[in-house]
Amino acid sequence: MGKIGIFYGGSQKGSTYKAAQALINSFGKGLAELHNVSTASRKDLEKYEYLILGTSAWGIGEMHQDWERFIDVLVEADIEKKKIAIFGLGDQIEYPESFVDGMGTVFCRLPYKENVVGYWSTKGYSYYFSTAEKDGKFVGLALDEDSQPELTEERITKWVSQLRKEFQLN
Repeated sequence: MGKIGIFYGGSQKGSTYKAAQALINSFGKGLAELHNVSTASRKDLEKYEYLILGTSAWGIGEMHQDWERFIDVLVEADIEKKKIAIFGLGDQIEYPESFVDGMGTVFCRLPYKENVVGYWSTKGYSYYFSTAEKDGKFVGLALDEDSQPELTEERITKWVSQLRKEFQLN
């Protein structure tokens, strides 16, 4: 079993799944395991030392519908001592007023916000509001497969390097 559980909402053909797969590849073999929140359980959450939570923003900033169902499982799980990172997908050109708000909603619902690591710079993005922005940074990795797909690989690589330090894996 890997030390990191990556939990994403969405289909196995969508951008959030592809980003989650890229995270697993970037961490390297055997370190992380993938779970779709549509079938994941509290027990799945509790077996990992580190959690990475991923969602897209649907419509005007809502988190993925699978997260709507899973968020209560997350809130009730025994995750008090776990380090948690979040990533979110959005479209800053089409929805600049709610960019990666799904990630902001997941963060908002977390019972142990002090355990969140992986904050990410807002530099290089063009939007005018996001609930995922706190104190001038995103609460996690913001990805835009619609307007900036060419930056995704580099952003994931840098974020995984940052998480390795914050998870104390190096």
